Amino acid sequence: MIRVLLADDQALVRTGFRMILDNADDMQVIGEAGDGGQAAEMALELQPDIVLMDVRMPEVDGVEAARRICTGTSRIRVLMLTTFDLDEYVYAALHAGASGFLLKDTLAPDLLSAIRVVARGDAVVAPSVTRRLLERYVGIGAAQAVPAADLGVLTEREREVLSLIARGLSNTEIAECLFLSEGTVKTHVSRVLAKLGLRDRVQAVVFAYESGLIRTGAT
Repeated sequence: MIRVLLADDQALVRTGFRMILDNADDMQVIGEAGDGGQAAEMALELQPDIVLMDVRMPEVDGVEAARRICTGTSRIRVLMLTTFDLDEYVYAALHAGASGFLLKDTLAPDLLSAIRVVARGDAVVAPSVTRRLLERYVGIGAAQAVPAADLGVLTEREREVLSLIARGLSNTEIAECLFLSEGTVKTHVSRVLAKLGLRDRVQAVVFAYESGLIRTGAT
């Protein structure tokens, strides 16, 4: 059973999401929060598997709430919700440790699928969408949050795999591009995340840009 905490300042929105999740046999809504501060406190107390978090909320916004949750524990996954797919808060949320984001008008089956994916430890933000965010909010030559030297812990093959993740390729597509089996690619991806101390593919994309491995505007 996937335990979910809902965080949105609009009660009607929370009710809608609860109705969708209550109809899923493998999900349980264990609580609702009306602002980010409350969401962070409830998350650390209730230990849900997933926090479905609105980006824009009064007092403490979803970004700061995600940061508090992800700093307090590595087990809870935060899935952000936003009205606009290029919301300036989304990049900050990914940086804070969120495992991805969805638009609020996402269809119910896609929402449930996304929650299941994140609960398994993966990310649901399509890397191509993440790339659009990064190209808008990460400037060429901007101060790097992660030193480029950290790339030295990766083998040449692992750097190739990381660059392809950052360009939006799935494991299957990476396998075809590098003439490898999908199982081998999965192993490389796991090693990349472990060596760099990253939670998921979303953070891998962020790292690839901020370390200089991928430049904004590059093809």
